[in-house]
Amino acid sequence: MVHKVALEVRGQPLVIETGKLAKQANGSVLVSYGGSVVLTTSVMDKKTDLNLDFFPLQVNYSEKYYAVGKIPGGFIKREGRPKDKEILVSRLIDRPLRPLFPDGFRNEVQILPTTISADQIHPPDILGIIGASASLIISDIPFIEPVGAVRVGLINDEFILNPTYEELEESMLELVVAGTKNAIMMIEGGSKELSEDQMLNAIEFAHIHIKQIVEIQEELRKICGKQKLVVPLFEIDPELKQEVISFAESPMKNAFHSNNKLEMYENIKKVMDDTLEKYTSVYGEDKTNQIKMILEKLEEDVVRAMVTEENKRVDGRHMDELRPISCEISILPRTHGSSLFTRGETQSLGTVTLGTLMDVQRFDDIDGEGIKNFMLHYNFPPFSVGEVGRTGGVGRREIGHGNLAERGVYPVLPKPEDFPYTIRIVSEILESNGSSSMATVCSSSLALLDAGVPISKPVSGIAMGLVTKGDKYKILTDIQGIEDHLGDMDFKVAGTKDGITAFQLDIKIEGITLEIMKNAFEQAKKARLQILDIMGQTINEAKEYLSNFAPKIISMVIPTDKIKDVIGSGGKIIKRIIEDTGANINIDDFGKVTISSKDEKSAEKAFTTIELIIAEAEVGKIYSGTVKRIMEFGAFIEILPGKEGLCHISKLSKNRVQKVTDVVKENDVVQVKCIEIDKMGRINLSMKDID
Repeated sequence: MVHKVALEVRGQPLVIETGKLAKQANGSVLVSYGGSVVLTTSVMDKKTDLNLDFFPLQVNYSEKYYAVGKIPGGFIKREGRPKDKEILVSRLIDRPLRPLFPDGFRNEVQILPTTISADQIHPPDILGIIGASASLIISDIPFIEPVGAVRVGLINDEFILNPTYEELEESMLELVVAGTKNAIMMIEGGSKELSEDQMLNAIEFAHIHIKQIVEIQEELRKICGKQKLVVPLFEIDPELKQEVISFAESPMKNAFHSNNKLEMYENIKKVMDDTLEKYTSVYGEDKTNQIKMILEKLEEDVVRAMVTEENKRVDGRHMDELRPISCEISILPRTHGSSLFTRGETQSLGTVTLGTLMDVQRFDDIDGEGIKNFMLHYNFPPFSVGEVGRTGGVGRREIGHGNLAERGVYPVLPKPEDFPYTIRIVSEILESNGSSSMATVCSSSLALLDAGVPISKPVSGIAMGLVTKGDKYKILTDIQGIEDHLGDMDFKVAGTKDGITAFQLDIKIEGITLEIMKNAFEQAKKARLQILDIMGQTINEAKEYLSNFAPKIISMVIPTDKIKDVIGSGGKIIKRIIEDTGANINIDDFGKVTISSKDEKSAEKAFTTIELIIAEAEVGKIYSGTVKRIMEFGAFIEILPGKEGLCHISKLSKNRVQKVTDVVKENDVVQVKCIEIDKMGRINLSMKDID
């Protein structure tokens, strides 16, 4: 039987439907809004593996090309490995849901949101988050409470709920918020230097509508929700727990008395190894996972008590204190721009490469076709954390962190018409102990300035943490790895001195309040400005000149009726210019010409040639022309590319001329003066009238 619930959003229904499609899944819903439709299924493995020390949740969002009536490109003609966008949306869906499964839940769960219809007006990713929550809440899979999600834009100082693609183009804000009816679970997005107060107002606006989306999911659960399965949960033996804590609590506290990450981790590992060895010999190998979980919880409790009760962090810093920061630029001799940003034990090597229009990234997906002239790529090699690991492909984490940093830097970049380069930034994480994505924002900003890219303002980024214990909480500035791992929040904020450009919030508990968010924003702003001051001591404005190794690009605009003259029949003229100068030339339909070359002289030669082609002859002006044809009555002389004038035999010399060839021959280069352009546009020249 088919069941539906609906909510009117901006004049059209947001519909959640179940009972018609994919009925063998534990939960299946169809979420539609406008012409965009997402089918989401949730399936749980019936087998419980209590030997696992984590919850195996998979979220794989996908977009089908048939959703917009397209056939995929390439030879295979079918959807292949996930695109970056699909991976980013998968992460967007996973993050608010993961904390809402029961503690100790170890059954594998797979959530598959699939966009099966897209109107290219309403982004389907929000429907994917709603669908994932709804499919879980009506299923028999243990899941605590539903999650709603919205996107918020800001146009003309008014918040827009679930803006269209077109509205997003002019919006000052793109904010995705997910939450339960009582708390915020996740935020992500970018803005054009909005203030902290504007961000909080946007989140509050979002939560009002999130509550309504949660309500219709609860309504659907009442209508057709299945009874939740009772599955075995990973539980700790109380007697074992007491013994382990008694043995390990004191050495665990002592393990944190080090400011060096590797030394601290080695201390903690020794406590865990000693405890495991002692109690597995008593209780047996089958208790190994329980002992590990007890020790991990003990580690967390030690840190929580230290922060909330002793007002002390593991490395001795104050709650709002940054780790030591150093900045360097121009550290690589052949890159177009480079920097090294180090904060504590986190280090990012940033490089900028400037390319031409030939280097843009082209994309074709269900949102449409287009190009990107700015890319930021983030690499996280295993040596950055002192480990041996696999190298090769890019993981979900690297794609997500790179996208966040790209959002942070993008608003300050020059417009393509003012700076017609393709820009690629690469951040190599050389050391990591907390917030390498925000270190990437800082190194990217420094490298852009070093490369001479005229960004409007420098950008910095900071990661904030949260530690709660009962009603007490502390917000931590510049969290290191262990505070991220053991804390309750990872809140990253990037921005300029004037406002926020990117943000991402992940929660490990069942949501946070707006009061906590307000305090986190204020503390983050203070840290962001401190970092900008430190960066400014190294470089604060773009270098005046680009690197000698960067391509040289010259732009010009020509009249549209001259485009055919520059291109020539069958492209003959433009091909000749490219061959003669060695420059690349691109002309769009509006007459914008972009000339690029590794050699500045080549670019300037091509520019001069095009200027001559589009130039018009001027009466009274003297030209250096080439004799093209000899006639009995005179010579035709090319004074501009493709433009010839007649120098009559009577105008060849101040003396009487018997034959034209007595004065000039074909291919001679002569000085002539334009003396007339008649009504038919014919050019008359003179050699004898030159003073």
